[in-house]
Amino acid sequence: MTKRDQFEGCIIGGAIGDAFGSGYENQNLNEEKEDVYYLFGHPLKKTRAIPEWQITDDTQLTLATIESIMEDEGLNPESIAQSFLKLYRKKKLKGLGSSTLKALQELEFGGHWSQVGRKGEYAAGNGAAMRIAPLAFCEGVSKATIRDICSITHKNDEAYVGAMSIIIAIREILEGNWTGSENLISLIIGQIPDTKIRDRLMEIESVENLFEIGKLGNSGYVVNSVPLAIAAANRVKKIGIEEMYLQLIKIGGDTDTNCSLAGQIAGTLIGRKKIPEKLINKLSELKEFDWIEETLKKMRKKKKW
Repeated sequence: MTKRDQFEGCIIGGAIGDAFGSGYENQNLNEEKEDVYYLFGHPLKKTRAIPEWQITDDTQLTLATIESIMEDEGLNPESIAQSFLKLYRKKKLKGLGSSTLKALQELEFGGHWSQVGRKGEYAAGNGAAMRIAPLAFCEGVSKATIRDICSITHKNDEAYVGAMSIIIAIREILEGNWTGSENLISLIIGQIPDTKIRDRLMEIESVENLFEIGKLGNSGYVVNSVPLAIAAANRVKKIGIEEMYLQLIKIGGDTDTNCSLAGQIAGTLIGRKKIPEKLINKLSELKEFDWIEETLKKMRKKKKW
């Protein structure tokens, strides 16, 4: 498999997860007791409409990160911050979290990238992790630079370690250490510091049932979202990428980001060519698909993939 196919699998897999999961965010699709019986069939199953797919800031800010990488090799947090700000000024961003919104508002008023954003425990969201994947494909980017890029919006150790966990997962694929048969969680644990993220990964390392992991937390709190997404991607060779998305949607919570994170990792593993055609066709119906394809086309020329 070529690096180009892996990169495009990462971006397309993440975009599909974002679009697929966005309509189910914070819905509880698994709340009903098994012993409930409806004489004339389940009323919700007959009336609940299937949500339309839509792209959110998960994909939009990932694309903005790629555009910055092409301009400045992805090593300049100022460039990435300005790339985010361009989208904000165009009013294109959907579903922004509070930390990211705060950072963008402060950037708009002239704030420096190192001073904007949220600090403390309320900055432990998954916003940095959801857009960090493209940096996993950049050679020579330091952990200090990755921390700076995360801190544009999230000045929090857990948010940074969550983002690093996504990068590590993707790099384990690129380096041939994770083929889908090994335990990805085990490979990550030894590479991150003592944090709540690491504690959660250790807690779920040997748990077989993804729904049991989901019960520990499925929200946008990075300690919930990143380990859950990694655990889901860890199963992609067994259950397939579409079933992976469906299970995360059924678990509920921050479904767009959870599915997007898992999709980025799983997409890197299987490559774009092995993502089911029906999922790519569904994504191609969205107006943002041209933006995604144009960004990937530019990246091919930049990297000569």
